[in-house]
Amino acid sequence: MRSSAPMPGNPWPHDMSITVDDRPHNLMELLWLREAYELQADGDDVPPLLVDTPVAVQDPAVGAGTRDEWEGAWPRIWRAALAHAGLDHDPRLFDELHTTANGSAERAELLHRIAGTSWRDEFGDTAFDHDSYATWSHQRAGAHLATMPTRLEDQPERRDLSALIPAWRAGLTKIVTIPCVSDFTRRVGENALLTTTATRENSDSYRRALSTFV
Repeated sequence: MRSSAPMPGNPWPHDMSITVDDRPHNLMELLWLREAYELQADGDDVPPLLVDTPVAVQDPAVGAGTRDEWEGAWPRIWRAALAHAGLDHDPRLFDELHTTANGSAERAELLHRIAGTSWRDEFGDTAFDHDSYATWSHQRAGAHLATMPTRLEDQPERRDLSALIPAWRAGLTKIVTIPCVSDFTRRVGENALLTTTATRENSDSYRRALSTFV
């Protein structure tokens, strides 16, 4: 969403660049895990429930002690993953990746900087080895494609450009959306905004969300 020179008749500022991440992988995994394992995570910065409720996982290996450990870790990992999701990523990191050796500490560090913090870093992959996760992920992918605007002018950022420009001038460069119910908006770092899909799809609520950045 940027042009190299002003375009006559185009209201979009030619030097304005906005990134929209509407499928933040690590955040999506954490949101699924919270509901699939019925974890209780409280706090003002904890997002609302998912629009599409996943099937609860009944795993005998996840006992009360494990659940307590997960509930204690979830808010911390969420905050770290969200902070990374809000970053404007440096494309040069991918170029650097090609100069590192497989299995090297340098490559591992670069991969972490690119991918960010995830649940799997601390607890491995086993929590996601269930049909509930595969089914939910497939359904979410279909729902995402079905709701994508087909015309440029229908994109929320184009639709609400008059509210987006002041937010960009105040430092906004990235918008992260999550498929949760109701309105939920949080500023992430110095440059990003977290909203729900419902907030972004509705002009009134999206304009309110963008105004919180100004």
